[in-house]
Amino acid sequence: MFKLDEQELLGLFLERKSIRTYDERPLEEGHKEALKAFSQGMSNPFGAQVRFVFLEGENKDTRYGTYGVIRGAVDYVGALVKEGPLSLEGLGYELEMLMLKGFTLGIGSCWLGGTFKREDFKKDLNISGEELFPAVSPLGYPRENKSVADHLVRFISKGNERKKKEALFFSKEFFLPLEDQDEERFGQILEMVRLAPSASNKQPWRMVISTESVDFYEAKTPGYSEAFAYDLQRLDLGIAACHFHLGVQAAGISGDFQVLKDKGKSCPKNMHYLFSYVLA
Repeated sequence: MFKLDEQELLGLFLERKSIRTYDERPLEEGHKEALKAFSQGMSNPFGAQVRFVFLEGENKDTRYGTYGVIRGAVDYVGALVKEGPLSLEGLGYELEMLMLKGFTLGIGSCWLGGTFKREDFKKDLNISGEELFPAVSPLGYPRENKSVADHLVRFISKGNERKKKEALFFSKEFFLPLEDQDEERFGQILEMVRLAPSASNKQPWRMVISTESVDFYEAKTPGYSEAFAYDLQRLDLGIAACHFHLGVQAAGISGDFQVLKDKGKSCPKNMHYLFSYVLA
């Protein structure tokens, strides 16, 4: 969906930031229609049935509760998905793709999973009984002067910090450092994954590279998701998969996402196997 080479894609991930303060004007009609058209043409490699609802037309700071995190947003997009295996991962993949598309148009966005009042949004979403509603994002044009809340949230979440790659990516098995051939083949792609956004910037993905596959694990933070309606870290794994998939496509590395048997039998504590990218 993005016809970018590896360097252009890496530049996109380096430049993109979460936007929490907007200039209170609605999306231009051309931008709005471009995002809607893009959303209708998307899919995800996990077979999840994702639906987007665009909420538009008025300043919603007082109508929709975001606990003061978002200021000046006029437009939002709600993300819904039919409940099923890897449904949250599929939604994470597609909403991240939509937000990246918006960034290429100059449109800011920000993942909201635990910092919005679901009931305020639900009445405008027409949610079916089979759908989950784990996330929304504002959509708009960034204001130059950020709010105090924006600076505070970024400071608390350590939004400018990322874990080192040695803590996230391994060769053959957990906690073994990347081997030279894996670093050479996947180095830039793993950097794209390292730059991906995540709830509270916890970066819960862990990836183990072998000759046959790249295996994705959720490093669950004990007690973290119990505070929210959904396991937000599974959304983060979908975001990581989106960055990885865009990276391998740009690099010409063929494969497909699959769930492999027996991968989760010998995981370290709080580590849960989710899926693999099986190399062609």
